[in-house]
Amino acid sequence: MDLSENVKVKSGGQGIGARVPRKEDARHLAGKGNFVGDMAMPGLCEVAFLRSPLAHARIQAVHVPSEIAEMVILRQDMAGAKDIVAASTLPTYQESAQPPLASGKVRFVGEPVALAFAPTRAQAEDLVERVEVDYDELPVYANVWSALDAQEHLVHESWHDNRFVTLKADKDFDTLAAQAEVKVTRKIELSRQCMVPMEGKAVLAYWDFQVDQLVVVSATQVPHLIRTGLAQFLDLPEERVRVISPDVGGAFGYKCVLQQEELCIAWLAMTYRRPFRYLEDRREHLIAGANSRQHHYEVTAYADRQGRLLALDAVITIDGGAYSVWPFTVGLEPGQAVGNLPGPYDFRGYRCETRCVATNKPGFVPYRGVARTGVCFALELLMDALAREVGREPSQVRLENLVKPEQMPYVNVANKHMDGGDYPASLRRAMEMIGFEAVRERQRRGEPDGRLIGIGTATYTEQSAHGTSVFAAWGTAVIPGYDQAMIRLTPDGGLEIRVGVHSHGQGMETSFAQIANEIIGVPIERVRLLHGDTGQTPYSSGTYASRSLVMSGGAVAVACKQLLPRLRHIAGHLMGEDPAVVALADGHAHAGQKSVPLADIGNAWYVNPQRLPADVDRAGLEVSTGYKPKVDTGAFTYASHAAVVAVDTETGAVEILDYVVVEDCGVIVNPMIVEGQTIGGVAQGIGTALYEEMQYDEQGQPLASTLADYMLPGATEVPAIRIDHFETPSPHTEFGAKGMGEGGAIAPPAVLFNAVNDALRPLGAPELLMTPLTPRRLLTALAEARNTATPEAAR
Repeated sequence: MDLSENVKVKSGGQGIGARVPRKEDARHLAGKGNFVGDMAMPGLCEVAFLRSPLAHARIQAVHVPSEIAEMVILRQDMAGAKDIVAASTLPTYQESAQPPLASGKVRFVGEPVALAFAPTRAQAEDLVERVEVDYDELPVYANVWSALDAQEHLVHESWHDNRFVTLKADKDFDTLAAQAEVKVTRKIELSRQCMVPMEGKAVLAYWDFQVDQLVVVSATQVPHLIRTGLAQFLDLPEERVRVISPDVGGAFGYKCVLQQEELCIAWLAMTYRRPFRYLEDRREHLIAGANSRQHHYEVTAYADRQGRLLALDAVITIDGGAYSVWPFTVGLEPGQAVGNLPGPYDFRGYRCETRCVATNKPGFVPYRGVARTGVCFALELLMDALAREVGREPSQVRLENLVKPEQMPYVNVANKHMDGGDYPASLRRAMEMIGFEAVRERQRRGEPDGRLIGIGTATYTEQSAHGTSVFAAWGTAVIPGYDQAMIRLTPDGGLEIRVGVHSHGQGMETSFAQIANEIIGVPIERVRLLHGDTGQTPYSSGTYASRSLVMSGGAVAVACKQLLPRLRHIAGHLMGEDPAVVALADGHAHAGQKSVPLADIGNAWYVNPQRLPADVDRAGLEVSTGYKPKVDTGAFTYASHAAVVAVDTETGAVEILDYVVVEDCGVIVNPMIVEGQTIGGVAQGIGTALYEEMQYDEQGQPLASTLADYMLPGATEVPAIRIDHFETPSPHTEFGAKGMGEGGAIAPPAVLFNAVNDALRPLGAPELLMTPLTPRRLLTALAEARNTATPEAAR
């Protein structure tokens, strides 16, 4: 595929599309990574937080023993620190003010009330245990229904009710719904989840006296945004704040917002002019980080007798927890839900109300596949229910409803601008890979061990790398714009790349090097990526929404294209050849039988300028430029997943026998990275489907505080996932790339629930419609089927 006019490329097997092993793995597999927890500084103090044991209560008094008062901080001590307020222009939005330490009252179990610092974490924990708090308990809103009914003692007293925001959409619904011959309604729920990255929150801050600057080293996905937020809420000029993000041990969205703890540690360093650090432990993460996925759906499909969708109606209720997070706000989740519920399907009637409700739980944080896992779950379960209602195979109903390739580019009923692809072909390929007909025959034969076999599918779209116009419509506090990249050829022919995004497992050090190799031929082992440091990198709003490869990768590509003619001009002069015939590959510039290494070009510019042509470009061998796609409504990745499961009706156990993915993320830079991201996403989706759930009692107490109680899928629960790739280049992005970092996590709950419901259908069991699909829920459904069946059917 042409990258631009007059670009002559020889990738040498390391460029776009090559299966290049990840460069960063060499240090991580050898234990040589550099994480916040690895750092040591003279005089470093460790911080521990005293966290609320109650979900909703007024703070009457805090008692701090006088002998430790200098090492304990309360909210009233934090002069100069503001509450975190995430503004939005959405018309129904109600702002929340999140204090760095609780002030006046607490709003969820685990909210930090005080902090203590000491030379070790153990000593700091001993100090906070000596602090006593008098609470006056308030009514607890442990679920959205009690919160919606509340008349007084609201989560935020200044509000008129407990709703963060309500969004609505209505397009030709009444007219098209009235034409329907079939109507199918389901109530579907996703339980609350934690994100559980290997590394939790981690932040270290100190004052750099040399430049008179606050330096915050944080395990964040969005270093430039955190710099902006810290400057805003600490009332510092932004040039006096530097944020460094070192190696990050996973994030998944958990680390793309300004955390209370980040603000506290930064304030300590600013105030005391010495280094402080906080490392979240697993118990803190499970209690205070249970902040994603919890959606309630009431959805209705309106269709003809063949199952052709005419209209969709939905009421979506999202448990937003206690606070709206900065900068994206809690409105991101309902905004994505109302916009993405129609998925990959072609219908023209749509009505949706999405309400995000404040409860006494941790504030909702964007999680891998923001809202799309929920809407895919709801819509794909509804599609299977519709197929059963009209007496057809679910796959056939899907195929007839999916947007066809000849309809592309397609603007759907929610105004999503789908840029291309063949959705039906991806589903047909998934059915072929899973062996659909063979599975149906196996079901008819029955299993020797008595287990029941089921097959499930789901197709989804992932709006990736959406930019200014989309976020401006959502009214978030910070709007992404141009991502920038700076590249520099070194004097000995290497290449330095600086970008403002930051990797937490995506393999950017490899994929960005491959982009540079594709255009200017630098071997990827000679490419160095610098990212995660606001003092040394150009601005970017960060890594989220599957945007980094498209946006910052696009900026790298544009910068390389701008550097290319300068390299060819100098190389042509050195070889005595017309620059127009010069091509770059394998670390050399070539013209016919002649060649010079890139090191000679660098040497001529930096070290021996007498060798340069007289008309050399004085801009030199360094380029800084910005990039965003001309159409910034997003590049639409899509995929179809299919799975076969075996259900044990005696124990309620579900075994995944086979799982396939057919994905299309445009032009693939590195298939190994794409497959790794997909497999990891599917593993997380299996957790959503079968294992992960943070339950609360009526007093808002989380019922899982260790990994013995909060279940995660392990190696034995994740099958060998088989992946096939389509490549439909995006017409709007550099080299046709689309984002795909979230995709693997979107479909698995829908696929696995559809497969289990398919297996149980002969028993007349009620559909399972709430995550996770635990043995207890499965056995309850089977017991209900037996209790309502005739004696013969029960046998």
